[in-house]
Amino acid sequence: MAIATLIRTPSVVGRYALTLNRTPPLSVAYLAGSLTAAGHEAQIIDAVGEGLEQFHPGYREDILINGLTNAEIVARVRPDTSLIGISCLFSHEWPVIRELIAELAARLPGVPIVLGGEHATAVPEVCLDESPGLTACAIGEGEETVLELLDFALGKRELDQIRGVAYRAGGGIERTEPRQRIRDVDEIAAPRWDLTPIHPYLDGGLSFGVDRGRTMPLLATRGCPYRCTFCSSPQMWTTRYSTRDPALVVDEIQHYVDTYAAENFDFYDLTSIVKRDWILAFCAELERRGLDITWQLPSGTRSEALDAPVLEAMYRTGCRNITYAPESGSPATLDAIKKKVKLERLEESMRVAVRTGLNVKANIMIGFPHERLAHLRETLGFIWRMAKMGVHDVSVWSFSPYPGSELFDELRATGDLPDLSDDYYASLLSYSDVSGAVSYSAPLESTLLQRYRLYGLCMFYGVSYLTHPSRPLRSLRNILTRRYESRLEMSFGNLIRRLSSARTQAELT
Repeated sequence: MAIATLIRTPSVVGRYALTLNRTPPLSVAYLAGSLTAAGHEAQIIDAVGEGLEQFHPGYREDILINGLTNAEIVARVRPDTSLIGISCLFSHEWPVIRELIAELAARLPGVPIVLGGEHATAVPEVCLDESPGLTACAIGEGEETVLELLDFALGKRELDQIRGVAYRAGGGIERTEPRQRIRDVDEIAAPRWDLTPIHPYLDGGLSFGVDRGRTMPLLATRGCPYRCTFCSSPQMWTTRYSTRDPALVVDEIQHYVDTYAAENFDFYDLTSIVKRDWILAFCAELERRGLDITWQLPSGTRSEALDAPVLEAMYRTGCRNITYAPESGSPATLDAIKKKVKLERLEESMRVAVRTGLNVKANIMIGFPHERLAHLRETLGFIWRMAKMGVHDVSVWSFSPYPGSELFDELRATGDLPDLSDDYYASLLSYSDVSGAVSYSAPLESTLLQRYRLYGLCMFYGVSYLTHPSRPLRSLRNILTRRYESRLEMSFGNLIRRLSSARTQAELT
């Protein structure tokens, strides 16, 4: 029986970020499930979960690292491991992972180190060029690839016999044939949460969505059928969209209720709801079993299937928070970024969601390369309308050219993207840090983009609180009692606790 070590690296955040990326390690839990189902042994090192209260200086002064140090991670790797797999989901974490790979290679020189996730899929040549200790990059979906990479580590096959990898060969870098997506997602082995430090997440209500108690993550679908130009999903997952059997998803929920006393469930899907029949069947199965839970859609979903009957069924079965992903209020921008959204239909869906009792959040992005002031003003008008209709939360992010996206490739081809330096990777954190923005639109300076971003946020909450005067006091009560209903409330509650903790530590030292 072979042993593979899977590493979820520390979280890299902006110093002034309102939220921390302290979520259960879903990707390595799934990989461990695949390995153990095939008869191997998996060790998971979750640098975040094993170091939730540890903070270290990042690779720039405005960056913090949350989790174990690289030295602590290296010390935890079992000496008898045959393969080390590292997940790099976010490109801004690459500078930290690059250093970790160097330390692992020095400590365990005979053990292959492989990198997977969105960053490795987007720029495998960059990863291999910058990291001599890295053996290969796994491109795309990883459950099947990791098994064959372990075979390579055991001497049972060569890298050129494995689909979906990039590696060094003949003084250059080779890519093998792309690996096809797993067709039957119901056959994918369940994530091995028992190999992770899941209990600190459960006890602390730490998850992707709003803290509503002991929360477990779920994936009900894989992939996304759309091709938004700012998103890396088409390259990472292709546009194949697969849904699991609703009854099996509810089986998983029941298992987590029985095993971990879970109360709330966050769906981490790229696009949670595309098929109306699927979500209605899922809600019907929840009702049939009478499960007393809450569930959320925190990552942003589409509106086409979300009409009154669907939203009412969702609320009736425990859904309390939903995030829409309109991205823009400018029809021209929506066309340019291939976001196939009809704003009128979206606004009607949000109105019904608010009326139904759901806590509604919307994701907005400004500063796309083609945008001008007129497009930003259209988006501000849309933000105004959302606030008046009762939407509870909004995120206003500045566009960042993320590796693997169509716009990233376009900007790189035209020379409008800076070198992939640590400063560039740090700039990708602007989505979570309201202290700055970087513009990739020639007519829009970064300072102007930042002013529009802050104005959009202030306008939204100002209009929201003026037109819904009970909300400010309710939010204050929720923050003080830590019974959050919205992302804003949870973000401010977490920020207050972080500042208080930092002040207490300063006084002790």
